[in-house]
Amino acid sequence: MNRINSALEADKKLLSIYFTAGFPQLDDTLPIIETLQENGVDMIEIGLPFSDPLADGPTIQESSRKALENGMTTSKLFEQLEGLRDRVHIPVLIMGYFNPILQFGVREFCQRCREVGIDGLIIPDLPVEEYQCHYQALFAEFGLRMVFLITPQTPDSRIHQIDSLSEGFIYMVSSPGVTGGTEGFGKTQTEYFQRIAQMQLKTPQVVGFGIKDQQTFQQATEFAQGGIIGSAFIKELERSGLEAVPEFLSGIRKQEVPGT
Repeated sequence: MNRINSALEADKKLLSIYFTAGFPQLDDTLPIIETLQENGVDMIEIGLPFSDPLADGPTIQESSRKALENGMTTSKLFEQLEGLRDRVHIPVLIMGYFNPILQFGVREFCQRCREVGIDGLIIPDLPVEEYQCHYQALFAEFGLRMVFLITPQTPDSRIHQIDSLSEGFIYMVSSPGVTGGTEGFGKTQTEYFQRIAQMQLKTPQVVGFGIKDQQTFQQATEFAQGGIIGSAFIKELERSGLEAVPEFLSGIRKQEVPGT
């Protein structure tokens, strides 16, 4: 069974962390992954830096810029991930835009993902129809789960289409806009979370965008299987380094009861 599916079967709310490969320093990628696993993170999303990240807010955009300046490339990322599965057992996904994957070669990219032990891909700018026509069979050949994003504006018909295609989880964008929101979740988001839960989709949902602390994590996971933290983690990483990761993560999950 794919590691993503195994994690989703656990009787707890999953905490997924996103970070940008090659940030703060070029060779920080694997140390960050290991530190996250050691501190109880359930799933990791590695951001593949890109010069034109349309869905990313200022924090992730800046981390991508610095990573590219550090010399991060797709090839370099795969070099860094050699031996990943000798040390890491939790699911690891790559999240990035399609242009770098296309430049690398889609088949070669998928091949390298399998070789280093990547479990899934999140490609926000790859249309569902394009995936169905050209890449669904290829991703399946290499055991990669494709994760699609939905937003509060996504029509029910599109959500059902995505649900039928999905074999991992659905990434629920909490609100319109880019990553890194700071205002928490209000009535609009809560109603959106409830609406999706009431659709009784076959695919578990994990919420991203706007989760930054214990309160927002609990709000996001009241109706969903898990939550994703990106910008808040990157800010903490830049401010305090790897040494601050245990305290940051313990603050997200304190008082959480498994299965609630």
